[in-house]
Formats: sequence, structure tokens, C-alpha cells
Amino acid sequence: MDITPRQLEIIEAAGKILTSSGVSGLTIKNLAKEMKFSESAIYRHFASKEDIIVAMLNYLADGIDIRLSNLTKTSEPEEQFKSLFLEQFRFFSENPHFVVAVFSDGLMEESQHINQNILKLMNVKIKHLMPIIMEGQQKGAFTNALTSEELIHIVMGTFKLQMFKWRIANFQFDLSRIGANMVQSILTLIKNK
Repeated sequence: MDITPRQLEIIEAAGKILTSSGVSGLTIKNLAKEMKFSESAIYRHFASKEDIIVAMLNYLADGIDIRLSNLTKTSEPEEQFKSLFLEQFRFFSENPHFVVAVFSDGLMEESQHINQNILKLMNVKIKHLMPIIMEGQQKGAFTNALTSEELIHIVMGTFKLQMFKWRIANFQFDLSRIGANMVQSILTLIKNK
């Protein structure tokens, strides 16, 4: 996705507003006030609030795809699994203002276009996680008692719950540490004994 530095600045400010005020607080007026711009200056870069949210979701999806593509692929499935999630926890620890954009149920009520882009974001993560799960099952490292799709749902649901808890706690606990514990717990559940 081609994004200008000014658009990125707007997206990051929108993420901060979503974090502090929720979806209802993200208005062009509030965004302009946060950035000390006129509303018309925001409209020069985005046609609507929906376009800003979609751009944010696309920016995050592209970033996740690039970061996860750059993770080492030579290690065993268990190590790849750890790396994938630890990278996600690192990113969100450094960019908590994007957590609401990714893990907000309120956004899903905004529009079908936003829903499609949330789904795209989830699919990017699944694109990187599925081969790891499948390889782990083929090598006998992960259980075959469940399908790879069922394991993906369990893992992704656990990740989403952890992020939701962090958001509700107002980002007050060490996500990387707690996240590493969560990853180890999931591995304990899905590894072949």
C-alpha cells in the first residue's frame, strides 16, 4: 500500500483517538483538533473516517505481512510459532494505539468495507501461521487430534483474548512477558506429548 508520510501521521493520530475515545470519538473534527489541522486538511488526504480506518487496517496488514515474511523460516515449527507471536507482541507493545484498530468489536459495526479489511488483516496472520501449524503436524511436533484449521481458531482466539485483556488493563502490564507465557502455554497444549 502506498501511503504518504502525512497519511501515516493521520493514521497514527486516528489510532491514538480510537485508544482514548473509542470509535465514537474518532471524528474528522477530533482528528483535526488532535493534529492541529483544519478539517479540510484531513479531507485532502482521506475522504472519510471510514477511509482512514480502512487505510489503517491496510497499513497494519501490509506491515504484519512484511514483518512476518522476514522472520527466519529455517527453524523448527515450534521456534517459528514462537517467533511469529513474539514479533506481534513486540510490535503492539511499541504501537499500542493500533490495538484498538485491530481488536475492536466496535469497528465491525461501522461498515462492511471495514469488516472486509479486518478479515484481510486476519487472513494475513493466518497466511503465515497455517504453514507453521501444518508443518508442525506433518513433522509430528504438533497434535493431529485437531485439524490445522481448528488449531488456528484456538490460537488466534487466545491471541485476541490476550490483546483484549491488555487493552482493558489500559496497556498496564508487560505484554511481551505475558505474551511469551501465553505462547508457551499454547505450545504445551498443541505439542505432541
